[in-house]
Amino acid sequence: MMRSMDPITLRNRLLVATGMWKEATGEPLPRMAPGDPADQIQSFELKLVDRLWENATPETAREIADRTWDLVHDRPDSDPVKQRVVECHEALARLTRLSD
Repeated sequence: MMRSMDPITLRNRLLVATGMWKEATGEPLPRMAPGDPADQIQSFELKLVDRLWENATPETAREIADRTWDLVHDRPDSDPVKQRVVECHEALARLTRLSD
């Protein structure tokens, strides 16, 4: 369970994530399980990061790293989405090194 967040922060996070999802996948937004809005948004952001990472190629890795960092750069290191982004960045770095 996430610490409570103000509605404006939640709305902004949702807007950024939904915009990024639509741009990156061209698919309808995934259904969210019922529950706490902060948990729903976090779950969606994790799904977004995983989807972007899964579709990464050596050519797109740097762009995906930048986009996912934009999602979490101002969050504490304890944020689960930020932790996932850092893991993905390590994998993306390996991907780009392999193509060099």
